[in-house]
Amino acid sequence: MDSSTEPPLDHPAIERMARISRPWQWLVLLTISALFAGALELAALPAALLIGPMLAAIAAGTNGATVRVPRLLFGSAQAIVGCLVAASISADIFPVFYREWPLFLGVVVATVAASSLLGWLISRWRILPGTTAVWGSSPGAATAMVLMAGAFGADQRLVAFMQYLRVILVSVTAALVAKMWVDTSGIEIPPIVWFPPIDAQAFAATIGIAIVGGLAGKLCRLPSPFFLGTFIFGTVIHLGLGVEMQLPPWLLAVSYAMVGWSIGLNFTRPILRHATRALPQIIASIVALIAFCGGLAFLISHLLGIDPLTAYLATSPGGMDSVAIIAAAARNVDISFVMALQSARFLVVLLVGPSVARLVARSIRD
Repeated sequence: MDSSTEPPLDHPAIERMARISRPWQWLVLLTISALFAGALELAALPAALLIGPMLAAIAAGTNGATVRVPRLLFGSAQAIVGCLVAASISADIFPVFYREWPLFLGVVVATVAASSLLGWLISRWRILPGTTAVWGSSPGAATAMVLMAGAFGADQRLVAFMQYLRVILVSVTAALVAKMWVDTSGIEIPPIVWFPPIDAQAFAATIGIAIVGGLAGKLCRLPSPFFLGTFIFGTVIHLGLGVEMQLPPWLLAVSYAMVGWSIGLNFTRPILRHATRALPQIIASIVALIAFCGGLAFLISHLLGIDPLTAYLATSPGGMDSVAIIAAAARNVDISFVMALQSARFLVVLLVGPSVARLVARSIRD
């Protein structure tokens, strides 16, 4: 659409949110976020506590909302996500990884190469700008990729659009595939205990790791310093010293909301239209990546005699938490193998993501 057809800035559709005071804007945003997140939770969709607030913020941002999440709160939310990722890495994966490292290395390299190629093609064909498609196509670590993308010049809004759409599609596909092997209809998801008893030592360790890790990330001038600094420091403390962390659901919900709002409120109508126009190509790239990983699972299953469902869940490109839930519901799945491969790919994506993005950026300019 030509920019001349855009409504003027004082158009009612643009100024609807801007006409109300900031406290009321926050109240409207909070209410819509709770409704969206609740609906997504009822639908059993992954990352509901993050996607719900992000969708609400997109709706508010494209209707003229002027509120923004303070940088300190956004940085704190990133640090909490860093703690969550660090706490999810278990020392149990190392013996599995040691036994199967050639297989793991081959699958991880193949998956990262395929996703990078898809991202490069989307960027090369000018479907999405710059390195946005590379960050958006990275398999796994959706929230981490969104947080890091902004630090490397990619459009965080479009990266979030790609990443969370992939998380939803991959998780639904994995659940459908699992349904072919195991009946999960009788399995009830336990209710969320929003305010569990606080373990003073573990909770204090979490807050301390978030503060020290975030400050260390800033001092070392890391990209996305609050997330990466906390993730690196938290992993060392968690695995090296055996320090346990406690991340109660209410703290995660607040942190997810801060991240979702920060991304969503920066959406404009032109950005949203651009994302919608690119939707067919984005979905095609996600389907291609799912099919590629399914092919890897087929090869692993037939060449090495690994259970087909275990192989598929292990190679599934993204939604590590959702994959863990599905794997736990299936009795015959080797959960340690699944999580070891998922964790290995997650770490590789975090390490090589910036280098791949720079390489793609240079190839596009050439």
